[in-house]
Amino acid sequence: MGKLTLKQAAAWCGGTVEEKYADVEFLGAGNDTRVLQPGQLFIVLQGARDGHDFIPRAMERGAAAVLCSRKVGDFPAIYVEDPRIALGQIAREELKRIGAKVVAVTGSVGKSTTKEMVAAVLEQSFLTSRTPANHNNDIGMPMAVLAMPENTEVAVLEMGMNHFGEISYLSRIACPDVAVIVNIGTAHIEFLGTQEGIRQAKMEIVEGMPPEGKLLLNGDDLLLRNLDREPQQRITYFGSSEGCAVRAADVSQEGDYLCFRVEAGRLSFPVRMLLEGEHFVTDALAAVTVGLNMGVPPEKIQAGLAQFRNISGRQEILQVGGMTIIKDCYNAGPESMAAALAVLGKKPGRRIAVLGDMLELGDCTQAEHYRVGRIAAEKADYVFAFGPNSRRIISGTITGGMPESRGRAFTDREELVAALRRTAKPGDVLLFKASRGIHLEQVLDAFLGEEK
Repeated sequence: MGKLTLKQAAAWCGGTVEEKYADVEFLGAGNDTRVLQPGQLFIVLQGARDGHDFIPRAMERGAAAVLCSRKVGDFPAIYVEDPRIALGQIAREELKRIGAKVVAVTGSVGKSTTKEMVAAVLEQSFLTSRTPANHNNDIGMPMAVLAMPENTEVAVLEMGMNHFGEISYLSRIACPDVAVIVNIGTAHIEFLGTQEGIRQAKMEIVEGMPPEGKLLLNGDDLLLRNLDREPQQRITYFGSSEGCAVRAADVSQEGDYLCFRVEAGRLSFPVRMLLEGEHFVTDALAAVTVGLNMGVPPEKIQAGLAQFRNISGRQEILQVGGMTIIKDCYNAGPESMAAALAVLGKKPGRRIAVLGDMLELGDCTQAEHYRVGRIAAEKADYVFAFGPNSRRIISGTITGGMPESRGRAFTDREELVAALRRTAKPGDVLLFKASRGIHLEQVLDAFLGEEK
């Protein structure tokens, strides 16, 4: 973004500014004083503590001004009724001002990876910005928008949710020109009740789109192929199924490289990516479909995907002490657990699965952890489960035929680390996979002696 004045931002969000501070400028925004950058707008939010208490610290850190709901001192500020809503309004108007095309990405599994692949393809032809890490909610996404360079031509925005209405809110901020739904899984079913409920929440992505927008859907997902209501936007299906406009054929794993052929009308071209696991084909095909819809030539699509490297912590391959470690602690649900275990199962050597809890599964929690345990029994030689549902995973491994001596449940991190150190040896392959809230990366760090 370019610098904005408080007067301009206040006009966008219906706020007020003292006249003496009207021309104060800010560049970007933040809501955490620990990482706030000089010149940013400090967003005051109500959490465990009242964000107004942190205003003096924010100003000491070099904040240019504050977005808040009441005056607590003589600081440059925009006063609004709800800073969270005002932040979204400012971000929406900033996207309009810079004139960037917007590509929105959501899905139950793989949306972050897909977002990165889409950006890798688009940046071959456009000045492209994207939401970083997990900035995919009502605070993170607008702040990411306000951090984008003023010359951004395409903004790739990830949209996450736990409840109904959240993606609708994000879509109305972003007004996407292109929207991608990667899949409908079981993540957040605790709050949404059924997979049909999850689909309904994901389909909210069209609510901020113009009628001429393009909706790109995974045609291999039956819930997306059989929508309960047709949106007014034109739908393009991608996938391996018949009838998909953009298809993947001849999928193969050639060592460390995932290979497939894209078939789209008269177009046919190969893709080769430094990734393991056929489940990544869906994410890559989504990126291909975005690229084709936005006029990126096939050779540039190929180049973008060839250069793609996955997000740190998302199926990151480490070689340590003669062991191969698959670090996949970014997040987890039943579908991504099964995919990660499939990758582990194809590795040579002894295979050790270190599996943490999957969160937000509601009434499906017990059944899904048990099912993952049964899958793990087929793919791993040892299973170390960690978290409140660890015993349920291990009960699944036993039913799946794994000897009881090779599956153990842990709720204590130190005990798990000690057991791993006794068991793992050079030549082994270890998978670390869990929902982000389990902090399984801390177990890995302690196992490797790199604890912070």
